[in-house]
Amino acid sequence: MSLSRRTLIAGAGITSLCLVGGAGFWRVSKLPMTASTPWAVEEKGPLDVRLNALRYAILAPNPHNRQPWLIRLDGTDGATISCDLAKRLPQTDPFDRQTMIGFGTFIELARIAAAEQGARLEIEPFPEGEPEPRLDARPIAKLRFVPDADVPKDPLFASIIKRRTNREIYDPTRPVSATIANKIGGDEQTTDALKIAAIRAVTVPAWTIEQETPRTFKESIDLMRIGAEEIDTNPDGLALKGPKMEALKLLGLLNRDSMADPSSTAFTTGLEMQKEICGSLPALMWIITQNNRRIDQLEAGYRYVRANLRATSLGLAMQPLSQSLQEFPEMAAQFAQIHDLLGGQPGKRIQMLARLGYATPVDPAARWPLEKHLII
Repeated sequence: MSLSRRTLIAGAGITSLCLVGGAGFWRVSKLPMTASTPWAVEEKGPLDVRLNALRYAILAPNPHNRQPWLIRLDGTDGATISCDLAKRLPQTDPFDRQTMIGFGTFIELARIAAAEQGARLEIEPFPEGEPEPRLDARPIAKLRFVPDADVPKDPLFASIIKRRTNREIYDPTRPVSATIANKIGGDEQTTDALKIAAIRAVTVPAWTIEQETPRTFKESIDLMRIGAEEIDTNPDGLALKGPKMEALKLLGLLNRDSMADPSSTAFTTGLEMQKEICGSLPALMWIITQNNRRIDQLEAGYRYVRANLRATSLGLAMQPLSQSLQEFPEMAAQFAQIHDLLGGQPGKRIQMLARLGYATPVDPAARWPLEKHLII
């Protein structure tokens, strides 16, 4: 189904609701009221340097926006970070690799924000050992916030509250120059049309496989938050918002059952939309590690979020393309292909692949407030 066709369907829904009067229009024009509140970080925060830094850390990118971070404050200067095991993604992330990368992004933002307050962040990863083959109740890291007048402030701090994961189609009329792409960081970047075409030939089928494999797609469907009310009630997962989504939901055309049904318009439209997005690749960056230990995954998170912040500072949109890197059996061929293309063999691991481009700005993702992550 073409983009114009999708727009017509949504537009028809809104028109139908407008005809029923003001109440119908109010319902489709609703926006989330509280889900974005954590992004409105006041300049003067808590006196406790830990809480001040961690309110920035919870804005970190993480898979499926699960926000699995649990925080226990230790003494007057420490914090222990562990995983909320209920927020893992066993179908698309069966070894919790992507979840671990999300802990890396969290810790790196905490480090940047602590430095802004004159505190050096000491990180002790996996104090009770690296959890394998999946994450368990053992801590991911112990953090200590040490006053240090000489700790350098990080220029990327200003980009933390501006950072977004932009899932829109990127502007095909605005190419990303190699010079700009190289400033993003990561291990490799490309703006080469032939290289991008080869990568596209893997990433688009990879998305199709994830959606057409019932158990992996159900994992995403179960985490859909459809409309403002659901997003405010559960400010995590995958948000579908705006007048079009509200209208389709109110008319009964958009719900979890229809989205999961391969014979439905919602399923086929969603697949075509995602294929279009996955094929929208003005430029790409990726991160390679020499091994695939937990410490390597954590390091990949540090590096990814810094690249994301640099992209933000340069006015670029950025989104991970994680499907071909996933370890469930149906993705094995695409996994091998993307590693061959991007230099991940032998032994090396592609931890992150992300697209870069220029796009219409998007709102920040929903977030639970900091207090929801604190263990008393």
